Amino acid sequence: MRSPSFASWPPPPPLLLLLLLHPWQVCTQAPSLATSSGVSGAPDCPEACACAPGGQANCSALALSAVPAGLSRRVRALLLDHNRLGSLPPGAFADADALLRLDLRENGLRWVHARAFWGLGALQRLDLSANRLEALAPGTFGPLRALRTLSLAGNRLARLEPAALGALPLLRALSLQDNALSALSPGLLAGLPALDALRLRGNPWTCDCALRPLCTWLRRHPRPASEAETPVCVSPGRLARSPLAAFPDAAFRHCARPLAPRDLAMIYMLGPASFLASLAACLALGSALTACRARRRRRQRTAAHRPPRRSLDLDPGGPASPANAGSPAAAPAEA
Repeated sequence: MRSPSFASWPPPPPLLLLLLLHPWQVCTQAPSLATSSGVSGAPDCPEACACAPGGQANCSALALSAVPAGLSRRVRALLLDHNRLGSLPPGAFADADALLRLDLRENGLRWVHARAFWGLGALQRLDLSANRLEALAPGTFGPLRALRTLSLAGNRLARLEPAALGALPLLRALSLQDNALSALSPGLLAGLPALDALRLRGNPWTCDCALRPLCTWLRRHPRPASEAETPVCVSPGRLARSPLAAFPDAAFRHCARPLAPRDLAMIYMLGPASFLASLAACLALGSALTACRARRRRRQRTAAHRPPRRSLDLDPGGPASPANAGSPAAAPAEA
């Protein structure tokens, strides 16, 4: 029996020849093709999200009710818009401390814990627009010292306290349009030294003394804006539709100016001292009255326990004194 020779074998297919001739190129190209297309569920990618080169995790419009697990330091941009988060618990993004951009638009957010953004010291862009926020807890944005852009547009904020924003030295753009703000709390803009873009339209601004710091800031930071972007007064009626930036400082002359730091220091020093002095005076007066009443009671008790003074009684069987000899009581005795 004749053994088969190599010449009698069928020719190999072209794909097999390619693998035999260029095995290294095929093996090195396969991973690159897989990573360039964006893989969901990779070790460095949050669950149910699609990740792309550069550290972007796209978790948009997935009906998520909580921040996805699997965040890591390699995530630089996290897109969580158009979900159903509802609230942000403490340390919601603690594992992604290298985040630079966080998009939380249209999530129906009603509540954000004061420590929800702890650990995000590198974050530069935060979008919380188109939610249902009515108030922000003090210190909510305090850890975001590198923040440059913040959007709170399209919420239900009626008041924004300086303690909520804190000191954001690098913030350059703040969007507050389409809320329920009638004024900005004094001191809010003072903690934003780098701010040069402030969007305010769509709020029911009340043009009174409380709006003085905002009008001053707008005059000092003029920006070319269209008619639709210009914030205007809603009340009082005589000032309705008046641009906020059109009010000069003379319009607020009737308003009481805030106290100077020296005056505040004097108040803080004299206030407690005067309170303690008045308290000491009240205690001294009360002690004096209590002592007088106690002395009066002691006198009354002493008078009540003192025996009454007795008159000199004569012995009925003894001799009558000369003074009583002629008295009617002595006559029967003699008889």
